[in-house]
Amino acid sequence: MSSTSDTPRYIPAIGRRKTARASVRITPADKTTIIVNGKPANEYFKTDERTHVTNEPFLVTENAGAYAIEVRVSGGGISAQADAVRHGISRALVKASAELRAPLKKAGFLTRDSRVVERKKPGLKKARKAPQWSKR
Repeated sequence: MSSTSDTPRYIPAIGRRKTARASVRITPADKTTIIVNGKPANEYFKTDERTHVTNEPFLVTENAGAYAIEVRVSGGGISAQADAVRHGISRALVKASAELRAPLKKAGFLTRDSRVVERKKPGLKKARKAPQWSKR
């Protein structure tokens, strides 16, 4: 029996935020690279802030291991997608190495942010905004 069939080639995980969903695959590699929808993360997310959000799990864990990360992300806006990618990478890192759970949990990266847009109610202009009231 070969050792390649015993160990998985990659570690999958799913990250979510609002309506964004990120499907993450991490594979051990020589250096850490993040590919999002076929593009490097800094090219896909464009701003340094959103690129930094995707790299935060590695900054928190000070991870010695390097991974090639491939992400397919869909839905939501670009910021929610960046948060979904961070959530997915964090979950995959915990699957890869259980001792990374404590620092990632303390940083709040393993908790799914459950806040979503509140629905519009009948008779109101938006979710909570009522029509202007007139006395006469």
